[in-house]
Amino acid sequence: MSEAAPSEPINGEGIEMSGSRSVPQPAQNQSFQGQTNFSDSSGPLFQQYIKMTEGEDEKMSHRWQKDADGIVIFTGLFSAALAALLTVSVQDLKQNPQDISVFYLTNIYQLLADPNISHAAILATTVQPPVFSPPTSAVFVNSLWFLSLVISLTSALLATMLQQWARRYLTITQPPRYSPHKRASIRAFFANGVEEFHLPWSVEALPALLHLSLFLFFTGLAIYLSSVNHTVFTV
Repeated sequence: MSEAAPSEPINGEGIEMSGSRSVPQPAQNQSFQGQTNFSDSSGPLFQQYIKMTEGEDEKMSHRWQKDADGIVIFTGLFSAALAALLTVSVQDLKQNPQDISVFYLTNIYQLLADPNISHAAILATTVQPPVFSPPTSAVFVNSLWFLSLVISLTSALLATMLQQWARRYLTITQPPRYSPHKRASIRAFFANGVEEFHLPWSVEALPALLHLSLFLFFTGLAIYLSSVNHTVFTV
């Protein structure tokens, strides 16, 4: 009996001879190599896109953070001053206990000062203090100032959230360990979300809220000064 000749590759094309048959090899390696070459060829394009968008994102994030810093500082000082004024003006909304004491002492003095009134008549006399009603100006002033304080604190809260979002946006859209294709996809996704949710308009609305708070404050201040002293108000 004669031994079969060992299989040998022919022309390096992945075809082996086994006896009289030729067995072709699968072409998966060739297709995988073609896909790798495609990704390698598109890598510089995605890298260029990342470089262009990184500069734009950093400028946008820094601009928003500076705006938010100014709003937070101003609202902090403004809210402190407004709260100090509210501690004074809110006293006008409730009855002063000293006024009640003065009312009863006045009535007691009038009863005791009249010698024609007997003790039985004094005991039978029931005098109640008048029902307290806060001044209309005090109601308007405190309503405007409390509303102004709420809007100011809301602006500060939104500005703080904007600062955190801007820092997180840069961290998410610029991951250092991902491939250029993956980084470009992540950045495009979040940039599209910024446009869909109209985030730039929301950022521009923060100063508008602050302006509204200042308008309410000055309106209440004018009413407060007019009720306290008309001369100071006209000046």
